[in-house]
Amino acid sequence: MTATLPVQQAPSHGAPRRAVGWALPLRERIAPYAYIAPFFVLFGVFGLIPFLFTFYIALFDWNPIGDQTFIGINNFTRMIADPRFWNATGNTISIWLLSTIPQLLVALVLAHVLNSARLRLAMFFRMSILVPYITSVAATAIVFAQMFDRDYGLLNWLLGLLGIGPIDFVQSVWGSHLMIAVMVAWRWFGYTALLYLASLQAVPRDIYEAASIDGAGGWQQFRYITVPSLRPVIIFTVVTSTIGGLQIFTEPLLVARTTNLTCGAVRQCQTLTLFLYEQGFGQYQFGYGAAIGVALFVMIILVAAVNYLLSSRIRGA
Repeated sequence: MTATLPVQQAPSHGAPRRAVGWALPLRERIAPYAYIAPFFVLFGVFGLIPFLFTFYIALFDWNPIGDQTFIGINNFTRMIADPRFWNATGNTISIWLLSTIPQLLVALVLAHVLNSARLRLAMFFRMSILVPYITSVAATAIVFAQMFDRDYGLLNWLLGLLGIGPIDFVQSVWGSHLMIAVMVAWRWFGYTALLYLASLQAVPRDIYEAASIDGAGGWQQFRYITVPSLRPVIIFTVVTSTIGGLQIFTEPLLVARTTNLTCGAVRQCQTLTLFLYEQGFGQYQFGYGAAIGVALFVMIILVAAVNYLLSSRIRGA
């Protein structure tokens, strides 16, 4: 008896094919856009429209319950001539420099230490450094206000042991800047360190082992392996920290509780966002406040431009 093998038939040219492009049913064409539509709707309503409306208001003497008079660029010329604006700009830049640079450096070193294979309880320390980030800003401000208090603060007590008189951090310019900068750095260094650590986890351990065999010490490994491996993440954290520093609002507001939006009798720690809020919602000069917001936006754009140039140089190196 002879076995009969099944004969494969050639595929029929008339077999139905899946429709592509505009031949798809209407429901399948619309579905992808429907999935992403909620984000763009929310962004448009709460982000893009208020953003564009800010530029519009900046050209008016805007009273929400009265008349709106078109004044062109008068709000911007007034802002340039206003010493309070430049004082707030200087305070913002000062606090940003005092907080961002130490924060990034500490986070970089800490990530290198936490990435060490010989560190005991590494997982515990990796989790612990995120505690400041999840702590309430109000609670942080209360604790640091007590630490920097002129009469009963821990820091002034330590300075007293060294023979240095008490310093009124809140009422002095550099003292208030230092106090706010320490608060900001303490809150964000753990988050930044985890970003660096996550990037370092992707670096093969063999590179560090080979460097150790070649006689490279800890500092040489940090300089020639850790830092080059983190260049893209460092750029990202520098930009995000800069944008966050330019928009700082809560910390100075909570530190100077008695003076609120002016942040001191001589506006010694008033930032741009506090000045914007004071003019817009404190004195109801919404047009002038919108002009300050536009100026802040331009500053952020300049930071983005610097980041682009820096990124281009690093990629070309």
